[in-house]
Amino acid sequence: MGNNSRKKMYLRMITSSLIRRASRLIIAVLAIAIGATILSGLVTIYYDIPEQLGREFRSYGANLIILPSGDFGITRADIDKLKNLIGREKIVGLAPYRYQTVKINEQPYLLAGTDLHEAKQNSPFWYIEGDWQNVMIGREIAETLDLNIGDTFTVKGVKYGEQAEASKQNLSAEENKTRDFGSQNFSKKLQVKGIVTTGGAEEGFIFSDMALLNEMIADENFKADVLECSIVANAEELNELTNKISEHIPNLSPKAVRRLTQSQDIVLGKLQALVLLVTIVVLIITMISVYTTMTAMVAERRKEIALKKALGAENKFVIGELLGEGILLGFIGGAAGVFLGFEFALRVSLNVFGRGINFQWALIPITIIIFIAITVIASILPVRHVMDIHPAIVLKGE
Repeated sequence: MGNNSRKKMYLRMITSSLIRRASRLIIAVLAIAIGATILSGLVTIYYDIPEQLGREFRSYGANLIILPSGDFGITRADIDKLKNLIGREKIVGLAPYRYQTVKINEQPYLLAGTDLHEAKQNSPFWYIEGDWQNVMIGREIAETLDLNIGDTFTVKGVKYGEQAEASKQNLSAEENKTRDFGSQNFSKKLQVKGIVTTGGAEEGFIFSDMALLNEMIADENFKADVLECSIVANAEELNELTNKISEHIPNLSPKAVRRLTQSQDIVLGKLQALVLLVTIVVLIITMISVYTTMTAMVAERRKEIALKKALGAENKFVIGELLGEGILLGFIGGAAGVFLGFEFALRVSLNVFGRGINFQWALIPITIIIFIAITVIASILPVRHVMDIHPAIVLKGE
């Protein structure tokens, strides 16, 4: 008999044996499939958690602050270089800010010109009464001046001496912004489109689009005093990024907001440890289930195995047949579990993070191989009992 004929006969024996014991083996396949579902789902979540959690933490504000090294400020060319260096796919928001001290009713305040869309991406936790539009004012200013949405107010340029006082009043909590921003003579009537509530220093700011601020101060050149960046990165990646920025764009001075990134890494580490622990428990439970199933199968087939051995079948042939059945069970259960696991991981991601995930094609062979291995390991001890079966004793009914 040729090798091909032997392989066909071997596969036929295995499949026919499984079909005859379908009711019991369905339970084993289900146990393996459930284990594979949980394993592949948790592994998908494990590798997807850093990005998902990183984006979730970005709702708590920027984690990288960029300041100009020189006196001129940050240009659009600098921002384009920065985006290419960071990688646009990792940027959640990148908001430039240009500050100008103004007067309202002879009192100094700070006007922050920015990209309002990017500012919203950076700071979704801001509570905005009204809309993210030109012009928004902080809650503190609204209460002080008794301004509501739709009201108008007039801002005027200030002199040098008054600017330092405005910086002291509005920016005591913002170390990187306590500076004079240049003297301008202008007067502009603005309408309140939104009121900003954050519980922080932002409540003492007036926010407008950068173009409006440039128009007021008669300066068409784009010049940002600071960039607030929200980037998907852990603490180590953020440190590497700050070094890279300093090296490749020397006129920018990056500073990581370490409190946010450290909190992110702590939470991420605990979640990944939990996922790893659950995965190990699932593998152990699956192995126990396969072990009990194979033990019961060997016990039920004692007479069949004894007859085969009486007809001349060697132990290795019988053991190979039983292990082949286990391998087939592991293949079927593992293959089914991969796709069910992705659906499980997708539902978890949608419900917890509100975002979809990508299917990891590498999980198909990895999961199948893992569960074939688990099935074989769990089957070794029950299958070894075949060697203890003596045909004469079993067939006599003893």
